[in-house]
Amino acid sequence: MVLSGLHLRIRATKVVHAQSQEKDYKEPPPAPLFEPGELKSWSFYRAGIAEFMATFLFLYITILTVMGVVKSSSKCSTVGIQGIAWAFGGMIFALVYCTAGISGGHINPAVTFGLFLARKLSLTRAIFYMVMQCLGAICGAGVVKGFQKGVYENNGGGANVVAAGYSKGDGLGAEIVGTFILVYTVFSATDAKRNARDSHVPILAPLPIGFAVFLVHLATIPITGTGINPARSLGAAIIYNKDHAWDEHWIFWVGPFIGAALAAFYHQIVIRAIPFKSRS
Repeated sequence: MVLSGLHLRIRATKVVHAQSQEKDYKEPPPAPLFEPGELKSWSFYRAGIAEFMATFLFLYITILTVMGVVKSSSKCSTVGIQGIAWAFGGMIFALVYCTAGISGGHINPAVTFGLFLARKLSLTRAIFYMVMQCLGAICGAGVVKGFQKGVYENNGGGANVVAAGYSKGDGLGAEIVGTFILVYTVFSATDAKRNARDSHVPILAPLPIGFAVFLVHLATIPITGTGINPARSLGAAIIYNKDHAWDEHWIFWVGPFIGAALAAFYHQIVIRAIPFKSRS
């Protein structure tokens, strides 16, 4: 009886503590649309450099992995589609872990766009990040082509295209849903309120984000090669630079941006109900 009573008191204390944490949590103010002061801060440029380097490394490893698979006469002798998915997901896991404390570890213009819509960063920073991400992707794909130009040009260069047997609508839908899954996972894994409320539960944010990328690649590599990242698609398309890589390139910008917007609105309005807080 004594132990049972003690156990109940401990549980009650935990509940009260959790409730007080939730009650004490205050929603941070939205980031300003324009923040000129950022342009004078070294941390702003350091974050952009981190995004450039992370996207460079991301394209370098992932496109090399794709080239290793497509150039082989037998998929059984390579890592196959599962290995490509692991390369993309694993690199996101590692790079988000490395850069989250510097830039937030976006490594993807769609993620940056979603977070901007949720007012997690300014328009100034969002545009800067997107530019640096695209430059990093171009350089990463360029280095791969420099290593093995013949293999790169003869095997698609890792460029995203809608596969035969699928329509443009299929490709667009795959990109929208895939990016929604990724950006929704980013919002959930980095939710400050959740971390405050569940601080006794350690959450390693890069893990679910990387795993989401892995799962989306498993599902959509056969459809579009899986973009869900406009910088990744742009870098490969520019370096490969063949007509068919550009024919449907718009899908790999429009799809991810729509998916990111839907994920931002769903998390902020439905899950967090932020616009309705003042009425509760």
